[in-house]
Amino acid sequence: MKIQKVLTSTFAAVLMISMLAGCSAAAGGESSQTADNSAANSQPQESNAEETSGNYADTITLVWYPNESAEDYDVAREEYARLFKEATGKEVEQKLTTDYAIAIESLASGTAQICFMGAQGYIEAKNANDAVEPLFVNSGASGTLDDALYYSFLCVNKGEEGEYADGDGYSIDNIQGKRMSFVSNSSTSGFKVPSSSIISHFADQNLTEDDLIEGGEDMLFSQVLFGGSHQGSAFNLLSGKADVAAFCDTEIAPYAACVDGEENTAGATYAINADASAPFDTVTGKEFVIIQSTPVLNGPFAYNSDALDPVDVKAIQDLFTSDEVANNELIFVPADSDGVGMFEKTDQERFVLVDDSWFDPIRDLSK
Repeated sequence: MKIQKVLTSTFAAVLMISMLAGCSAAAGGESSQTADNSAANSQPQESNAEETSGNYADTITLVWYPNESAEDYDVAREEYARLFKEATGKEVEQKLTTDYAIAIESLASGTAQICFMGAQGYIEAKNANDAVEPLFVNSGASGTLDDALYYSFLCVNKGEEGEYADGDGYSIDNIQGKRMSFVSNSSTSGFKVPSSSIISHFADQNLTEDDLIEGGEDMLFSQVLFGGSHQGSAFNLLSGKADVAAFCDTEIAPYAACVDGEENTAGATYAINADASAPFDTVTGKEFVIIQSTPVLNGPFAYNSDALDPVDVKAIQDLFTSDEVANNELIFVPADSDGVGMFEKTDQERFVLVDDSWFDPIRDLSK
């Protein structure tokens, strides 16, 4: 599994970088197909939870964003389901989606109790229902929140990066008039963060987010696409549908490797792996270049406190923040492994507790 470069700066410094540089944020998709359900493949185990404290469902529904609904994450998803069952003694149903909005609404409405989501999606769910709360987030390599970050990219196809060169670095001046691909307008690193950066960069045009979701003659972009997932946005670029695309490092890691430059930095070149799965199996070997990279706060596993028993919440948090889970190689995949997971293990990565205020820097992007 490819390693994401970890920042060693303090959280405050990272936050300032995020606010000023404004790189990409993950977002929801334009697809609106209904979600698919798959039962969790976990062996029956005794519950660690105490007697239920209220009238709650006997089954926990875990809903996934389109990114993590990809087939490549089958093994990881089943391990999460097994662990949630181990913690609570309850059956776990997994709900796969093709649209960020479906996952966010499922959590806010309580039809799903738990969802792994980006910060922006969490904020939208909490705005819809204040009962939505964070369960935990993945730490950085330090095992703390100080470096709990991933990266939002703006990328172009290899061979076109010269158009954006600016001295020893890169500028987004020339994205104007281009065909742009985002992930979803509910994505943190695939829309919220990059759109904030773009609006700031073109401040003299008095743009709003609404100006970035459509293309046209009098708009900033000639065309705007939404990939529906980070993989979809990257594929829009590599297949020639878009000139510039926003997506994040963690979701492209199973499919591509850095072949030139420093990972997660502007100027780095990535190539699609020869054995990449769909949709990248049709563009293997193709390369893209990062022209802007911004650190973004890690998103949470979130829950609906109206729909999930507080006894189960405590049991889940106790298990997932334990050394047992921190050392589970299906959850935190070793960096030198061929396995595919949602998080990788380079040092002391683990899950840590966090409160709602952790996400205020992302909220501030909308002010």
